[in-house]
Amino acid sequence: MAPTEQYLLVSAALFVIGCVGVLSRRNLLVVLMSIELMLNAANLTFATFARASGLIDGQIVVFFVIAVAAAEAAVGLAIVVALFRKKETVNLDRFTMLHQ
Repeated sequence: MAPTEQYLLVSAALFVIGCVGVLSRRNLLVVLMSIELMLNAANLTFATFARASGLIDGQIVVFFVIAVAAAEAAVGLAIVVALFRKKETVNLDRFTMLHQ
């Protein structure tokens, strides 16, 4: 089994990739996928500490984060579809004025 530090390094790398994706991309779908990547990095950290400590608390948190991520994906996709129907694009620069 890999040591805890390797799991934490992978988790940190995933989180940084997600942050870069959120901050640098203008496509709404890519931003939502980057947020999911950040949530999965947090899940990996929770699961790593749960395994290292021998407690189940971290795994319970991971279960709730996965449930929230699934709901976020469903709501986010619905928002993307609604915005695409209105503006005919998923470029975030075009969504400054949502009421027009």
